Amino acid sequence: MKLLVTFSRKEGKKPIIAQVVKDTGVLVNVERALIDSSEGEALIDIPDESCRVVKDRLAALGATVRILEEEILLDETECVECGACISICPQEVFTFDEEWRLQMDAKKCVLCGRCIEICPHRALSRRGGG
Repeated sequence: MKLLVTFSRKEGKKPIIAQVVKDTGVLVNVERALIDSSEGEALIDIPDESCRVVKDRLAALGATVRILEEEILLDETECVECGACISICPQEVFTFDEEWRLQMDAKKCVLCGRCIEICPHRALSRRGGG
């Protein structure tokens, strides 16, 4: 399950994700992070069954946590298999199969949205909103 974690760094540079791993024993995969001197935002992936304990611990440490239920959708009727999404994706979500049809592995996606922006036929979009 993907969680979007937002936190302030005004009270110091506490390693809150490391603290959550230590306190809960749940391994956290940081898929994307934007952190500066005053605030931070991290997209993390955790096992579904650990969602509640991790979310509660992050909140106790002062973070705002949002469960992300959105995903990138591929409209196969609009896709012309140009490969633009393959070239821009930092996580190798998109590949061609042996017949040169576009394939998508949504589990690898970090929801950066670069593929949506680059798709010349608007075949990619977001669904959901968490």
